Amino acid sequence: MAYDEGLAQRVREILQSEKGIVEKKMFGGLAFMSHDYMFVGVLGDVLMARVGPEHHAHALTQPHVREMDFTGKPMKGYVYVDPAGCADDAVLAEWVSRCHRFVRSLPQKKGK
Repeated sequence: MAYDEGLAQRVREILQSEKGIVEKKMFGGLAFMSHDYMFVGVLGDVLMARVGPEHHAHALTQPHVREMDFTGKPMKGYVYVDPAGCADDAVLAEWVSRCHRFVRSLPQKKGK
């Protein structure tokens, strides 16, 4: 599955001043990683957002947000944000920032 290059570019622009961000093609889309953790990605025209388990229920109350069920089973701590939910640059920036903050709070992966 191809990913929306326009959405990917908007995410890149939001993250341009951040250090240590890595892009990785995965899941047929594009993932943005920090400290070896995926925190947002683009799959088709949808934003994958890693909000964390404690913010999952609240994220699902936001407009145009649904459970991420990439494997056919909901993934706790991850949501999909449909295009209408991140069409506004300020809203997209908030999603990206929220997810980046979450992964920065995680312990460093072993062996790194």
